[in-house]
Amino acid sequence: MRVIFMGTPEFSVPVLNALVAAGHEIACVYAQPPRPSGRGKKERPGPVHKRALELGLPVLTPVSLKDADAQDVFRAFHADVAVVVAYGLILPQAILDMPKLGCLNIHASLLPRWRGAAPIHRAIMSGDAETGVCIMQMEAGLDTGPVLLRDATKIGEEETTATLHDRLSAMGAALVVDALAQIGQLVPQPQPETGVTYADKIDKSEARVDWHQPAEHVDRLIRGLSPFPGAWIMDGDTRIKLLGARLAEGQGAPGTVLLDPLRVVCQDGAVELTRLQRAGKAVQDAQDFLHGWPMAAGKQL
Repeated sequence: MRVIFMGTPEFSVPVLNALVAAGHEIACVYAQPPRPSGRGKKERPGPVHKRALELGLPVLTPVSLKDADAQDVFRAFHADVAVVVAYGLILPQAILDMPKLGCLNIHASLLPRWRGAAPIHRAIMSGDAETGVCIMQMEAGLDTGPVLLRDATKIGEEETTATLHDRLSAMGAALVVDALAQIGQLVPQPQPETGVTYADKIDKSEARVDWHQPAEHVDRLIRGLSPFPGAWIMDGDTRIKLLGARLAEGQGAPGTVLLDPLRVVCQDGAVELTRLQRAGKAVQDAQDFLHGWPMAAGKQL
């Protein structure tokens, strides 16, 4: 098929690779404009933009698709279908209507649960037992379109957003290739009206750990916000990100440090900290972290 691909972050790259490997013709890649990054704040292309250039594919980075000129450019590609995954721009109805077979979106949840911006984070933070990916026929509403295909996966007890992100990305890549192969035979299934939840964008104010919360809540917060933005604490004047955790035994006042292994007491029980990062330093496992930043048993965080 003749495909317009629309995506921006690392999550979208395996999907682009899979479409190319399956033999589809990529008419154009749409991505978010380059953003300033790095020490010199030089504008750099995002992961999809970079990969498209490596593949020799044309790339467009409009700031909006609402004006007539941008829509004329899109129309001129005469695409059979558009595949959209974590693109970052709202597609107006005129764009949704242009490809012959419409626009397909890969969404990283089992819709209608976790519509919106941060479905992977929210699934872990809420303690969901499973999640998955859906191939959805796009319409004007926020992730409201009918579902063509879905695939589920269990969420592990020590799963982080980083590991789940990579697994769901690979699942979505395989599933959209299947969807395109069956596009004329699949029956779109309307989403049920019950069970709708919204995965709001992660606010950095959510990321500070409160040891007075139950251990289960703290554990899920740490894993759900790893690697970005990273749950954090202050130890004196030093900010420490907590990037790996598991539930553990422990008693005492909330915030009390326990050792062998490194644990911190919560409202009930404790959380073992497995991966940490001091500001300006590399991520370390707990043992290496304690060599460079000792914490005495009984210390209050």
